[in-house]
Amino acid sequence: MPQFMDIHHGMKDITTDQLREAYQDNVAIEGEEGVHFERAWADPESGTVYCLSEAPSAEAVKRIHERTGHPADEIHPVPLTV
Repeated sequence: MPQFMDIHHGMKDITTDQLREAYQDNVAIEGEEGVHFERAWADPESGTVYCLSEAPSAEAVKRIHERTGHPADEIHPVPLTV
């Protein structure tokens, strides 16, 4: 299944608990779109959050994030990994 890296901006000062809660919100409904969120990272200083997922499409990732209240600003396919 294709992988995607999505990026959220404007989340300055996000805490570990807030990141975990947002991630768990996604995981709770990911199956409805055939998405699997693998991991999330955050830089509280810049306010940037990154999420790695497997999904049938970028649109499926977008829908999950929108439904959980934290839409992604960017979604990029990850065509190569090592």
